[in-house]
Amino acid sequence: MDFSNILIKWYLQNKRDLPWRKTVDPYQIWLSEIMLQQTRVAQGMPYFFAFTKEFPTVKDLADAPEEKVLKLWQGLGYYSRARNLHKTAQYIAYDLKGVFPDSYKELLKLKGVGEYTAAAIASFSYNESVPVVDGNVFRVLSRYFDVETDIALPSAKKEFTALANEIMPKDNPAVFNQAIMEFGALQCVPKSPDCTNCNFNESCAALQKGKVSQLPVKSKKVKVTNRYFNYLILEDVLGNTLIQKRTEKGIWHNLYEFPLLETQSVVGFDVVSKRGREELFPLYTIIGIEECSEATVVHKLSHQHLHIQFWKVKVKEKIENGINAEKLKTFPFPIVIYNFIEKQEINC
Repeated sequence: MDFSNILIKWYLQNKRDLPWRKTVDPYQIWLSEIMLQQTRVAQGMPYFFAFTKEFPTVKDLADAPEEKVLKLWQGLGYYSRARNLHKTAQYIAYDLKGVFPDSYKELLKLKGVGEYTAAAIASFSYNESVPVVDGNVFRVLSRYFDVETDIALPSAKKEFTALANEIMPKDNPAVFNQAIMEFGALQCVPKSPDCTNCNFNESCAALQKGKVSQLPVKSKKVKVTNRYFNYLILEDVLGNTLIQKRTEKGIWHNLYEFPLLETQSVVGFDVVSKRGREELFPLYTIIGIEECSEATVVHKLSHQHLHIQFWKVKVKEKIENGINAEKLKTFPFPIVIYNFIEKQEINC
C-alpha cells in the first residue's frame, strides 16, 4: 500500500464531520476556505453557518452592505479577508452572472484567492487534479519524505507542490487533498505528534531519523511591532458617545473605533488629558477624564502587538450625532473594542 492509499484510508476513518465537506458548491467551499485562512476550524465554524444563513447565495453576499459583512465577520480577524470576500462576491454576481470560475487558472484571477484557495476550490468543487499546499501539507510532506527545504523560501512552494502532485492520485484529487490536510490537522500536528499511533510510523523518514521535531524547517521570523493605543470614550449628558470609521489602509480598515490617541509608549493621565483636549476634543468642555481599567489590554495581531488603554471623557455639551449604547453595538468593531463594549466597561 503506498502513501496516498494509506492516507486516504486513514481519512475515511477519521475525518471530521464538517459542513463544507458535504457539498461541491463552489460558493460554500470558497467561503469556508477564506474563513479558515489563519483560523482554526472550531473558531470558523459558527461564522460559516452565520454567513450561509444570512447570505445563502453569492448574490445575497454581493448585495449586502459592506458594514453588514464586516459586522458578521467581527471577531474572526484579518478583516481584509472579509472585504475581499465581499468584492469578489460582487464580481462573481454582477460580472460573471453568478457563475463561479470552474478551473484553477480562472479561480486564481479572483481577488483574495491565492494558489492554495484556488487549488482547494478547483479540486473540491470540480475534482480538478491540482494539489493543495498549506501549512499542514508542508509539515506532513517534509516529515514523511525528510525534506529539509526552508518553507519560508519562495521556491519551497513550488518544490512541495511538485511533490504533492507526484503522489496525488489523479482520479481522486479531492479526497487526497482533504486527507493530507486533515492528517496534518489531527495527526501530524506541529508539536508532540503521536507518532506511536500513526499509520506511517514504519515508513516516515523523519521518525526513523529522529527529526520529527526539526521539520518542517522555517527560518524566517516575523518582526513584531509594538503600538500603543489610547481610546477616548466621550460621554455627554445623555450618555451618548462618539465613534469614527478607520478609513486609512492598514489594520481594521473600514471598522469603527472610539477617538484614538496613538502614543510611543504606555502613557498616563497627564499625557492623555493634555493631548485629548488639544488634539481630539478642542470644541468640547471636558469635565472629567478617567481610565476605565487598571491594566493595559494587549491585543496580539500577526505582526503587531497593540497595547490598548480605554479612557472615559465626560463632556458638558451634547454630542452632535451622538451614538447611544444600544445603537453602538450594531456597528462593526475590532473584537477587542467590541468586547470592551459588551462588558459595559464604557460605564466605568
